[in-house]
This record gives sequence, structure tokens and C-alpha cells, in this order.
Amino acid sequence: MKLYYRIMLGKGSMYAEECFKDGFIGGDFGIDVDLSGKLPDHWKDFNKDFIPVYLAKHPGKSKVTAGLACGNLYSICKVLERGDLVLCPEGKGNYRFGAIESNEYYFNPGKILPHRRKVKWYDTSIHKSDMSKELQNSIGAIGTVCNITRFENELESLLQGKKLQPISINDETIEDVTEFAMEKHLEEFLIKNWKQTELGKNYDIYEEAGEMVGQQYQSDTGPIDILAISKDKKELLVVELKKGRVSDTVVGQIQRYMGYVLEELAEDNQIVKGVIIALEDDLKIKRALSVTSNIEFYRYQVNFKLFKS
Repeated sequence: MKLYYRIMLGKGSMYAEECFKDGFIGGDFGIDVDLSGKLPDHWKDFNKDFIPVYLAKHPGKSKVTAGLACGNLYSICKVLERGDLVLCPEGKGNYRFGAIESNEYYFNPGKILPHRRKVKWYDTSIHKSDMSKELQNSIGAIGTVCNITRFENELESLLQGKKLQPISINDETIEDVTEFAMEKHLEEFLIKNWKQTELGKNYDIYEEAGEMVGQQYQSDTGPIDILAISKDKKELLVVELKKGRVSDTVVGQIQRYMGYVLEELAEDNQIVKGVIIALEDDLKIKRALSVTSNIEFYRYQVNFKLFKS
């Protein structure tokens, strides 16, 4: 099965021209050892080995940042497979398509982005304005690697220069498609207006070196909608939007995310809490959370007005 990824070619795509010219994508993250033979089948094992290496190279960085860096590096070196499609910004709002040519990773020490994969770049370039709003939001996510496979139909249409096809929602865990669509916009609203929300009084969305890394933070059971940290740095907060899904699915998912954060990211002096946010009151979620003390339930309201003009 072919997968689709947005890949950043250095900070601000500063190495895009060289990558397009020489036919590769790559990563760095300050890990300057050849990873041949050091890429296990699961990225959690890779992180266990290389988070200490990253932290030694970057003293003062957090385990959250280290986990994100190592996860991105592992994705470039191991997860991407031959035939997978990559979409990379080339500047001025334009994006370039390429296909992974080989399953082989190679190391080019002393060069930019030394952990590399060979790519066949297409001549096709598209502008961000040609994409749906949902795809634009996804490719704008923080991080070197972003899986955008759910936009397969749209990406193939863009690649072939055809009229965009509507994206269908095909997920058996979704029971309310309207609510799902609304809460996709809710995530962006929360990110942009975090400081004005109730949660923003006590928590900040996780940032590192001025970059927001807490949106769609990758875990070993899927991306966390929002990862935040208390202003006194003593709590990590996992925020999950219901997105129209079955209640039991949401509760189970946030518990898995919290378990990951507790085991892999939290420092010894930090605790982990969770928040589920939904459009409607949900008795099933409330019942499930009544026997937990570290997950809270929030509702949001949508104010809609018509004005005669």
C-alpha cells in the first residue's frame, strides 16, 4: 500500500534546492552516527536507544522534543518505503512531488541532512492555493514528517493535474460525520485561540525553541491532538477531541495516549492528565470518567448568527 507524506527539507525548506538536484530527502537532528543496522522494526525501540543520544547532544532539551526528533528521524530512515509519495515545499507556496526509489537508507557524513533516502522527483509542482483547506492545514503541521495518506484521492488528482475529487470519510469509529467535520475546525480554533480558553489559563501548548510541537504529536498508538504542559512544568496534559467517534473509542484512545506520555515523555517529577472535548454532552464518557481522577470532560458551544444584508 502506497502512503503519502509531507516532508520538510531542513528548517524552512532551506535545503530543498539541493535535495531536488541530487535526488534525496534526509534528516539530521544532530545524530551524527551511521544508522545502518540500528533501525529496529518498531520506532519505540529506536527512540529508547537514541533519545539519550539526542539529549546528550542537546543538553537542556526535553524528552518531549527528543521523542519528536527521534520519531521523525526513524520515519525518514525506516518507515518510508519504495513507492511512497512525498510532498515537499520548494518555496513561495509551491510544493514538489517525489517517490521513494528504494527501501535502502544511506548515510552521507559531513553533508546536509546526512541520513538519506533516494527520491525520484517529478516535474509536477502545485501551489498551496490549489489544495483543499483541510490539506493545507495538514501540510502546515509542525514537524519534519507528516502522514497525509488520508488525502490520497486529492493528492493523486493534483499529481495528474485533474479536477480535485471530494475526500470521503471512511472510518467505522466515526458515528457522527457532521460533528467530525466541525471538530476538525475546532482543533485549529483551539490552537489559534488557546490563551483565551479555560485550558489556556493553566497550560501552554508544548513548544520547543519557539516552535509548536504539541499539535498532532506522534505517539506509538497514533497522533495526540494536543499535548500541553502546565505553566509550572509539573503536569503534561493530553487533549483529545471526540470528532464524532464512538465514546468508548475516545476514552480508550486518550488512556493509551496518556500511558505513552507517562512512560516515554514525562520527567520523574511530572504527572499526566487528560481532557476530552466534545460538542454534545455524553453520558457514556461521563460514566467512564467517573472512576478516573486524571481525565476531565469539556463541552464546547458554537455560536451561529445570520445577518440580513
